[in-house]
Amino acid sequence: MISFLAIFSRLFKGIRRAFHISYFQGLLFLCLLTLVSGTIFYSTEENLSIVDALYFCITTLSTIGHPTFVPTTTLSKIFTMAYITIGCGLFLTLIATLSYVLIKQPDED
Repeated sequence: MISFLAIFSRLFKGIRRAFHISYFQGLLFLCLLTLVSGTIFYSTEENLSIVDALYFCITTLSTIGHPTFVPTTTLSKIFTMAYITIGCGLFLTLIATLSYVLIKQPDED
């Protein structure tokens, strides 16, 4: 349990340091905007609950994938292709930037 708390402490310190990188805030905003827009789209177009739509969006952008949900309409399939292409790039760039901050910059306590 202590190591779990230590890891989260280091992660939150890294996020705080990452805000000093000029493009990190923009990436974070775009990732949140992508999640919100995907959640709204899937909840209205596919009649998913807000939680299910958000869960699908997060599993899609983190490249895990949803085990059972498949878009059913043509519009949903086209949106999902664009969503994966754009969203995964944004999400992975955000994770790479945060990883860079955690690995390259020394701890500032």
